[in-house]
Amino acid sequence: MTLAKRILEGDIRAASRLMRDIDDRVPSALGLLKELYPKTGRAYIIGITGPPGSGKSTIVDKMVDIFRKEEKSVGIVAVDPTSPFTGGAILGDRIRMQRHATDEGVFIRSLATRGCLGGLSRSTQDIVNVMDAMGKEIILVETVGVGQDEVEIVNTAHTSIVVLVPGLGDDIQAIKAGIIEIGDIFVINKCDREGADKMERDLRLVLEMARKREDGWEPPIFKTEAILGKGIFELVYGIYRHRQALEQNRTMERKLRERAKATFLEILETEVMTHLIEKLEKEGRWETIIDDLVNRRADPYSLVEEIMAEELTKGH
Repeated sequence: MTLAKRILEGDIRAASRLMRDIDDRVPSALGLLKELYPKTGRAYIIGITGPPGSGKSTIVDKMVDIFRKEEKSVGIVAVDPTSPFTGGAILGDRIRMQRHATDEGVFIRSLATRGCLGGLSRSTQDIVNVMDAMGKEIILVETVGVGQDEVEIVNTAHTSIVVLVPGLGDDIQAIKAGIIEIGDIFVINKCDREGADKMERDLRLVLEMARKREDGWEPPIFKTEAILGKGIFELVYGIYRHRQALEQNRTMERKLRERAKATFLEILETEVMTHLIEKLEKEGRWETIIDDLVNRRADPYSLVEEIMAEELTKGH
């Protein structure tokens, strides 16, 4: 049986092998991704983002309990900060979710960001597709907590959850700009802490002042105490309500189009960049370009225009 067929039948070892190859950029992984792509699009993807220390992993852990009680097959992609020593993921999230590791209905994969801004690893979408193809009904993507740069999750998830926590300095700072725009659901975790009520009031105010969303959805705020499991059932119910709203007002279709566009552009950008850099290195021009820039003999804008003109006039 081929590796792709084994993955489509839910073979964990085959899926793990492909995921490792994707993360290591092994060329053969591309052929398998092409084969699996037509079988994707069935899973519901939930993104969870927010600052470090807000308890995202504990929330994911408790949500998995509820999904498993409902007999749903779950995939978890935990995007961890990259270890400065090995370049691999620091597996804090995997350790926190250890009790699900023996459950055959739960598949956990840790990924390193490898310096990517936006909180997501470049491999994230591909890994999500593998989990989708292997039959996971719910896929939770927990992103590295880098605050307001973390807006890429909106291109991957159907429902984006922003987790906040009182007592991380100036609370209103934590809940403005891009992070407000991406949240379909907001969670104030560790809500027994002082300042939780004030944070909820401030957040409501910010959400009321924000531009009304085209889809008409008004993001709810849930207060949780994840370690005790408090408020998690309500949060899961909130996710189901959002899913229902997406399906009823045809926003799901628009989201899927946006996701397809973002995925295509990311792959195109990567391929074009790789092709151009390899070509410049092969021709021995790469170092010359860098030298010219450092010594101000040329400017980057003109050089890019020149290279693009060369590429685009090829074959004409």
